[in-house]
Amino acid sequence: MYKEVQVGLIGYGFSGRTFHAPVLTTIPGLKLNTIVQRKGRSSQDRYPWVNVVDHVDALYQDDTIDLIIVTTPSTNHFKFVKDALLAGKHVVVEKPFTTSTEEADALIALAKQQNRMLSVFHNRRWDGDFLTLRSLLNEGILGQLTEAEFCWDHYHPTAQPGNWRDSQALGSGVLYDLGVHFIDQALCLFGTPHTLQAEIRQLRPRAITDDFFRVTLGYKEGLSLTLKSSMVAREPRPRYQFHGTKGSFIKYGTDPQERALINGHTPASPNWGREAKEWWGKINIMLNQLHIEGHIETLPGSYAAYYQNIYDHLTRQTELAVKAEEARQAIKLIELAKKSHEEQRTLEVN
Repeated sequence: MYKEVQVGLIGYGFSGRTFHAPVLTTIPGLKLNTIVQRKGRSSQDRYPWVNVVDHVDALYQDDTIDLIIVTTPSTNHFKFVKDALLAGKHVVVEKPFTTSTEEADALIALAKQQNRMLSVFHNRRWDGDFLTLRSLLNEGILGQLTEAEFCWDHYHPTAQPGNWRDSQALGSGVLYDLGVHFIDQALCLFGTPHTLQAEIRQLRPRAITDDFFRVTLGYKEGLSLTLKSSMVAREPRPRYQFHGTKGSFIKYGTDPQERALINGHTPASPNWGREAKEWWGKINIMLNQLHIEGHIETLPGSYAAYYQNIYDHLTRQTELAVKAEEARQAIKLIELAKKSHEEQRTLEVN
């Protein structure tokens, strides 16, 4: 018998209805109780048992709710997380954590004061391609790494300033939206870099926030890691490129979980997170004086693992997989990237 954790969801936009609700409802013990949906009741079409309210205060004042998930635009995460913590709730917040390290520090301190869990939804740690890459690096198959690149391209050639992602609000733009995922992955693999250099641009007509970035992280071991994204790349570049003294790993494509969720599937679906063979990464290495070239099967991705950890942490005190302090470090590197671009110089990372 599972101990139930009652969940309230703030927001039923793209993030709430695509990534959070259909994933958390596959975890035994997590009970989606209430959704804050300011317009309409469309969430009840898929989750007929939920309570739908049109104001967050109803959620904060509900003593039966244990965990609140904030899926609002990143431009206003701080207030929702703060109010939820003050209401005595555990909190999960969509990435990016906050728009500044000052906000992050304030929320971390408040969570400790309230003795409540605070975690950030860095789900891309459970992308199949990233899990595969992490496994290869742990095995040392590529040898001493010398150069690596993460790339996330889209083709949206016209900016939409009416959309919060393309607005001038702090926390908008592709660096906060997509770059924070890559920065989090880099921190997971290699820790804090020694240096950082960044170029952040606006490429599209009508663009009023960044739609391109190139951030290069330098490590004392000699590795140069470049993170980049463009909204005007019709022909996507490799998602991951890693080069080392024993060989290379090249991977195209993006994890299939997002597309499956958009199409209405859930982690309970058969063969969840498995990638089609044509997207498997290519490896070209020397191993024990043998030349090996071919493709490596992508490990299955599992966004459900994030919410399973949340449940286990709340009910069994399992160590939290994504700590707020880790998400705070990603925000700090975004701030340094913006400073590097403005000052046109390479910065040391303390």
